[in-house]
Amino acid sequence: MVALTAPAPPRSRWSIDVLIPVLIFAILAAVPLAILYGAGNYVLALFTRIMIFAIAAVALDLLIGYGALVSFGHAAFVGLGAYAVGILSAHGFGDALISLPVALAASALFALVTGAVCLRTSGVYFIMITLAFSQMVFFTASSLAPYGGDDGLTIKVRNTVAGFTLLQDERAFYYVVFAILLAVYLLCRTLIGSRFGRVFCGARENPVRMASVGYEIFRYQLVAYVIAGAIGGVSGFLLANAAEFVSPAYMSWQR
Repeated sequence: MVALTAPAPPRSRWSIDVLIPVLIFAILAAVPLAILYGAGNYVLALFTRIMIFAIAAVALDLLIGYGALVSFGHAAFVGLGAYAVGILSAHGFGDALISLPVALAASALFALVTGAVCLRTSGVYFIMITLAFSQMVFFTASSLAPYGGDDGLTIKVRNTVAGFTLLQDERAFYYVVFAILLAVYLLCRTLIGSRFGRVFCGARENPVRMASVGYEIFRYQLVAYVIAGAIGGVSGFLLANAAEFVSPAYMSWQR
């Protein structure tokens, strides 16, 4: 008789999907602990900026990776969030409890208005119309002479948090950005794993079939577009505080 043995189970895709993010976040959490002297401040600032752009990238991945909505206008949301901080700071409003909600609202509102138009198209037409809206915002920011125009706007001091200078300490600011990146990642991961996420991903694979079973694809895509825009605004809020400067270059399509 020949003994039959069950084949070894394949490596769990789920475990890989969990292990890699855990490893990345563990490394990011340990960066300030590994920095002692010398170029420490530079490295800390570099990784802070990496995480800020990672927040915007996670939002863009929500659209492209899971929705197949290739957008060339995502930098506009980052720029709007940054300019919300810069303009409010220029008028004496330097608290994050004011500037962060305004940055979120401005980016989300812009995403809602433009998404309602862009999502009526698809393919290369969607790409080009998102690019067009982004360039409109770029040239609008360039023409804002009271706020620096092409030269940009310097922010005198980072935002306070309820009056506390938490963000002015480089290490504290790093961990604030780290916490927001982790929260954004978990939010998007939970969103994709939900019923909403399954419908959203289903629209990527076969929008005709999803529509035929009763789902209004446009609404799901618009909600995802607004969420991605709002997250981009958070990234812009952090970028403005990290650089203490805002510029129309933040909205450039190359960004």
